Amino acid sequence: MVQIKLSNYYIRNTVKLALNEDLYPSGDITSNLIKNKKVIKAKLISNQQTIVAGLSFAKQTFQLIDNNIKFNIKKKEGSLVKKNELIATIEGKAENILIGERVALNFMSHISGIATKTNNFVKIVNKKCKICCTRKTIPTLRVIQKYAVKLGGGVNHRFNLSDEFLIKDNHIASSNIKTLVSLAIKNKKGRKITVEVDNLKQLKQIMGLKFDTVLFDNMNIKTLKAAVKIAKKYYETEASGNVSLKSVKKIAATGVDRISIGSITHSTSATDFKLEI
Repeated sequence: MVQIKLSNYYIRNTVKLALNEDLYPSGDITSNLIKNKKVIKAKLISNQQTIVAGLSFAKQTFQLIDNNIKFNIKKKEGSLVKKNELIATIEGKAENILIGERVALNFMSHISGIATKTNNFVKIVNKKCKICCTRKTIPTLRVIQKYAVKLGGGVNHRFNLSDEFLIKDNHIASSNIKTLVSLAIKNKKGRKITVEVDNLKQLKQIMGLKFDTVLFDNMNIKTLKAAVKIAKKYYETEASGNVSLKSVKKIAATGVDRISIGSITHSTSATDFKLEI
């Protein structure tokens, strides 16, 4: 599987794109009204309890605007902070800090939101059960979102379509489940093979074939328990489908090895941060 790496090169170029989006074509016409060269000290504060994340993106934002801005981090990346806690201080020219304010906060809000929601799931399930994300991510932001999941204690599913074989319901509807699994095994070349099943009949059709993970999709708890009992000795087991903070504990209690949750990336609320001058 592709390893998620947040290199300085990646962070810098991602932030550049965000700044271009915000400043095209005429820059910050409001902050440009500030004509003095006054140096100020602003505070970056959390408006809620959260796992703080994305500090490197915020720091890079201000440095790209003005390399003289000092971004002093007060809380460690991935640490849990309470409401009204000081996360960082930013010192520099008022105009330049204001130019970068929203882009910096947007990165932190999004990354922290995903890390926090992931961690909320992780804390509910037993340590043997892993919480993982899916490919239900915002286009072009997958690296950032999967990084946030790991920061929250979750595990990354495949990064892209080349990472591993994942035979899903629509593949099966277009062909034959045993044929597809057999072809995947033949073309494996070191990649993992995951097969999604919706019912016990499908599971029994593929038992004995040499693949890695069986994914139980949208099964009720009773059926899921039975499926795990059949498959657990032979395959890694995974559950998915409309998983919530209310339902995840019961799902984990069935004995599945991991639970994949699309909502931790595709519909997570942003963490609320503020910049105080």
